[in-house]
Amino acid sequence: MNALSLSADPPSPPPNATDGVWLACIDCGATYPPFDAVRYTCDECGGLLEVRYDDLPTWDDFDGRGVWRYADALPFEEGVSLPEGDTPLHRVPRLEADIGVRTLRIKHEGLNPTGSFKDRGMTVGVRAARAVGVDRLACASTGNTSAALAAYGGRADMETLVLLPAGKVAAGKVAQASLHGARILEVDGNFDDCLDLVGSLTDRGEAYLLNSLNPFRLEGQKTIGFEILEAFIEEYGRTPDWVVLPVGNAGNTAALFKAFRELVQAGALDRDDVPRLAGVQAAGAAPLVEAFEAGRDDVRRWETVETRATAIRIGDPVNAPKALPGLRETGGTAVAVSDDEITAAQRDLAAEGVGVEPASAASVAGLRRLREEGKVDADADVACLTTGHLLKDPDAAVEAGTDPEPVPNDADAILERLRG
Repeated sequence: MNALSLSADPPSPPPNATDGVWLACIDCGATYPPFDAVRYTCDECGGLLEVRYDDLPTWDDFDGRGVWRYADALPFEEGVSLPEGDTPLHRVPRLEADIGVRTLRIKHEGLNPTGSFKDRGMTVGVRAARAVGVDRLACASTGNTSAALAAYGGRADMETLVLLPAGKVAAGKVAQASLHGARILEVDGNFDDCLDLVGSLTDRGEAYLLNSLNPFRLEGQKTIGFEILEAFIEEYGRTPDWVVLPVGNAGNTAALFKAFRELVQAGALDRDDVPRLAGVQAAGAAPLVEAFEAGRDDVRRWETVETRATAIRIGDPVNAPKALPGLRETGGTAVAVSDDEITAAQRDLAAEGVGVEPASAASVAGLRRLREEGKVDADADVACLTTGHLLKDPDAAVEAGTDPEPVPNDADAILERLRG
């Protein structure tokens, strides 16, 4: 049976496991010690790697708050922490009623230390860099990864290198990476070109890759899934029917599926209680949706991608081989939405007091589309993941928001304007 099936048996440790932890190829099954060498893909076939454990925890094993509450489900007891995780699950009653579902909660990852979910991956990933003995960190980025890498690298006193597509990254994100001390290189190309270049550098041993190709990054991100399930079980006594999330490189889709899969294997979650995953892409950058709808197991790279949702402006999502099984195994789906739908959802969330960048709002735009198409029922419990803070892209926020109105320096004139 495929190791990425919800029905797969718990893994058995191979001889090369270290303290019950190892890396396994999702394609050919080859296994590797976790920290004997810098390794992002399989030496045998080039497939993606996953971190595996011989002792999967249940709910009773978790203690504390934030990402490291789930240390028993991670490869380390602690990491370089700011701290991260423990983000709120907002209520949005007007939006819930307007979309027409029983329950809608917004998991706002923009309230992590650097303003995005990437902090969850970095706290584990930077710790992994220390474990393999590398002191220069590198990433390609549409913005959020660079901010998190620079902050966590700075905290760990490690050199950080960021490659960005020139002119394609929101100013708020470049400012973060710059202030935290990263060396920023602007590439004449798109995100996928930057990732190719970073891969070349890391293959030469010049840096440690901390994009989501790195399997340790996704271990931190899977804690989003643990938090959503724990919160729903505590409040409602049940898990959500759907988790809807934006898709760029598809790391979160892969990570949440891994979280659910491990809980099922540990006996902590019934197979029937696993939420369906719905991945949402911008119509101008939707290779995963295209692959899902065509029934393919891999994506075909889009050479040209364009959307105002800069964080998901990606034409070749590296984690698609992990994410597509997650959508299918959970009975989920994938949908593409227009930039106008994304901006409308961003405004809807802002009206409820939840400020997110455009890519984050794709999840709500996708849920609205899925309700209109009848793919999500009216009696569904839904969690929408929003991945980055409003101020990550201030220009987009200004464009989507209301315009300032000039008024005289006079209270009566102001009142007259308000009454008009």
